[in-house]
Amino acid sequence: MRILIADDHEIVRKGVATVLSARLDLEICGEAADGEEAVRKAAELSPDLVILDLTMPEMSGLSAAQKIKEILPNVPILILSMHEGASLLETFRRIGVQGYVPKTQASEKLLDAVDALAKGNTYF
Repeated sequence: MRILIADDHEIVRKGVATVLSARLDLEICGEAADGEEAVRKAAELSPDLVILDLTMPEMSGLSAAQKIKEILPNVPILILSMHEGASLLETFRRIGVQGYVPKTQASEKLLDAVDALAKGNTYF
């Protein structure tokens, strides 16, 4: 599975990439530092999964998710964010995001979420 990671903090991108790269069936095909770059790279790379931060410069993760869904409607999107709340989850579902993991739980739940989305399931 080819994965695009978008987060404005390089240390977070590298940490997520390290966790995912430990699995032979997962490949990091690209990284983006803001929402606009995430949309551009998603269109260029056609990843199998996109992991987005919610709060990024240039374009929010929500806006990027909407644009990516327009370009690649069948590619699952996982939000990895420090923001939490029931209203956010409803917003994610409404725009077609398939999964969400709070950054505080990323080390325990990221791979489970990726596996769920790879099987066509959701993860909230």
